[in-house]
Amino acid sequence: MPIETFHTVVIGAGQAGLAAAYYLQQHGVSFVVLDERETVGDVWATRFDALQLFSPPWASNLPGLSWPPGSPLRYPSKAEAAQYLQQYAAHFKLPVRLRQRVTRLLVTSDSSEGFQIYTSDNQTYICKNAIICTGAYTAPHMPMFAAELAPTVVQLHSQAYRRPSQLLGIEAVAVVGSGNSALQIAADVAATGRPVFVAYDENTPTLPNNNLMWALLKITGMMNVSRHTALGRRMLSRPDPVVSSDLTRLRQFSNAQFIGRALGVANETRLHGRQATTPPLEAVVWATGYAPDYNWIEAPIFDAQGSPKHYRGLASVPGLAFLGLPWLNSRSSALMGGAGRDARYVVEQLLKRP
Repeated sequence: MPIETFHTVVIGAGQAGLAAAYYLQQHGVSFVVLDERETVGDVWATRFDALQLFSPPWASNLPGLSWPPGSPLRYPSKAEAAQYLQQYAAHFKLPVRLRQRVTRLLVTSDSSEGFQIYTSDNQTYICKNAIICTGAYTAPHMPMFAAELAPTVVQLHSQAYRRPSQLLGIEAVAVVGSGNSALQIAADVAATGRPVFVAYDENTPTLPNNNLMWALLKITGMMNVSRHTALGRRMLSRPDPVVSSDLTRLRQFSNAQFIGRALGVANETRLHGRQATTPPLEAVVWATGYAPDYNWIEAPIFDAQGSPKHYRGLASVPGLAFLGLPWLNSRSSALMGGAGRDARYVVEQLLKRP
């Protein structure tokens, strides 16, 4: 297939990739957005059914376009989030190419050309700048002791969880994790009446999640405090808080029992927590986060754990940048409402290159 050349290639058409595309379009440079999925917003549409955005629409706007009309105080569903991203790409006529899975990115031998990018359908792109917007780390992470569970125990990572009916049977289920997804999934399963054992670290901080809180965060600028400041470093050193109302709702289910942070497997079918051990389990949902998966990028920019080394998204290799990572620069970096701020900075810095 022919080789195509662009000033910038954006990899990923999620919220960060679309925000980067908006600013590239504003500056009038040639660019394209590549995404491996079937539709824009599919990363939201394919998550678990009960998922809601953690922020109201007025705090979740991408640059240049507000959310569709509706109650500004609501917390949108995953379907609404997917539709908003689709409308955003259509509204600005952004050059998104779907079903384009990038398999390799490397620095060209001629540094003036920048990068070569290859896709699974043998398409090749050459660009001066490449912006990686594949989202928060994408390789599902589970603790090593998960392998000690018997084959009879169904195991799902939260990435694959959609609804309680995936967990066959009526007996005990464990949900492992100390984030908002773990709390929502545990409540989703508990609502069916099944016994649910929640391996949750009780030391995790909580915060209310309401419009007043978001207004205070906006007024004080706390969500935009840079990790490169003393206050930002202090905030970064602490665990991310969970939504207090989600925790309260889960505690109201009499069939949900908290066992504390998961420590290991007992007798092949039980999980041992800091406070208690489960009975024999039929299933476990691991809401235990993700690890980096950048083996398709051939550039010396990664630390020992495989995470990209960068400053506010800009890697040490000129022209290569990342967006949408947790704490890329601030706590809002991985949220929809914070995508535009980081994208604007990265695009402006890349365009300063000679």
